[in-house]
Amino acid sequence: MPSELQAVLFDMDGTLVDTERLWRQVVEEEASGLGLALTDADLVFVLGRAVEDCAAHLADRTAGRVEAAGLGESLEHRFTELVRRQVVPLPGAVELLAALHAAGVPTALVSASPRPVVDTVLDALGRHWFTVSMAAGETPRTKPFPDPYRAALTALGAAPTACVAVEDTPTGVASAEAADCAVVAVPSLTSIPPAPRRTVVRSLLDVDLALLRRLAAGL
Repeated sequence: MPSELQAVLFDMDGTLVDTERLWRQVVEEEASGLGLALTDADLVFVLGRAVEDCAAHLADRTAGRVEAAGLGESLEHRFTELVRRQVVPLPGAVELLAALHAAGVPTALVSASPRPVVDTVLDALGRHWFTVSMAAGETPRTKPFPDPYRAALTALGAAPTACVAVEDTPTGVASAEAADCAVVAVPSLTSIPPAPRRTVVRSLLDVDLALLRRLAAGL
């Protein structure tokens, strides 16, 4: 029998809220202050990654002139403040969350951002939409490893093969797929190709309950 949709797990930055652009802005400004210019080759260390990962990458590029810990603190502070002032739900985000809530489908927020940023976004979107949330540092490893998705699935009591993750970056997609979830990819700043158990859409306006149920059923 096809699986029923047990839960939907959402990435945050660039998926539900327009913060991926803000994060890139913060990283570019931090890099510029260090005399560095970000290139496309840097994006794999920036988009969908934890603050610590990005800070370590920038520190490596300075050849040891700057410590990663200090960079991480600066990036987190600047990003949190920018999100607090400018967080905006992406088109279709609130409507999709409301439809899932009305249908009784549990949801999780699974982010590589630090808890202060996640809490800021939860307050803006509405905490009542989410059964559980996961932030950077709350699992042994973060994206692209499957740990945060597995932790959210455990908290929900849901089987991964009966759940769908919604992501916007290759890093996030890799994390969700490593946890055995089907994926809806809504690319933000980098392209994502279709693949088995992965559907690529233009925006959350293209995602509805029927699509999520088909993916959970493997159809």
